[in-house]
Amino acid sequence: MSDSSTAAGGQQQWAGSGQTPRPPRGPYISAITNRTTNLLIRGAMLFSVGVFLALVLNLLQVQRNVTLFPPDVISSIFSSAWWVPPCCGTASALIGLLYPCIDSRLGEPHKFKREWSSVMRCVAVFVGINHASAKVDFANNVQLSLTLAALSIGLWWTFDRSRSGFGLGVSIALLATLATQLLVYNGVFQYTSPDFLYIRSWLPCIFFAGVITMGNIGRQLAMYEYKFLQEKTHQD
Repeated sequence: MSDSSTAAGGQQQWAGSGQTPRPPRGPYISAITNRTTNLLIRGAMLFSVGVFLALVLNLLQVQRNVTLFPPDVISSIFSSAWWVPPCCGTASALIGLLYPCIDSRLGEPHKFKREWSSVMRCVAVFVGINHASAKVDFANNVQLSLTLAALSIGLWWTFDRSRSGFGLGVSIALLATLATQLLVYNGVFQYTSPDFLYIRSWLPCIFFAGVITMGNIGRQLAMYEYKFLQEKTHQD
């Protein structure tokens, strides 16, 4: 009797106020909206980081005459072709979003050194590897390539150590090297001293290190999104 009278009283109260109860917004709809928004934010941040690194690192290559662009395409204060930063930014966004997606698909969340200080050190090492390829003089290209390969693998071992990260790094580096060869072959730009099919033999090492670096940044950003969604779900 008490339960039925309570329910009837609640219905009379809603009817007396002239309002109809609205069902609360489910946590699933809220999570989907937040996930889409955070995905766009992460993509924009990764794109910005990729553009910035492309401008800085390509400046080193151009200053040392490692890469040469035709005079009519050099149109920025960083002495770089206009299409280089957007392409690098887009690739960085795709890589940074792909790494945490692959981790979730494999069911192996990456938890090795997941803090921003480690990510910043990874970026610093990547910049150092690129700097070495442009400004450190070696006896021959083979010695330079072996040194950069060791440094790149050391970067993966120090800041990643995941099989998925290594596999993606190698695969994307090979694809990027092939794309670069096609660009050089078609005369878009050139290398001053090519020693491996129109390009420099150490280029895959730079690509590999860059993929590992952007993957670490993407994983770190995805971890913040995961924590946010968990807190939001508990609140709902």
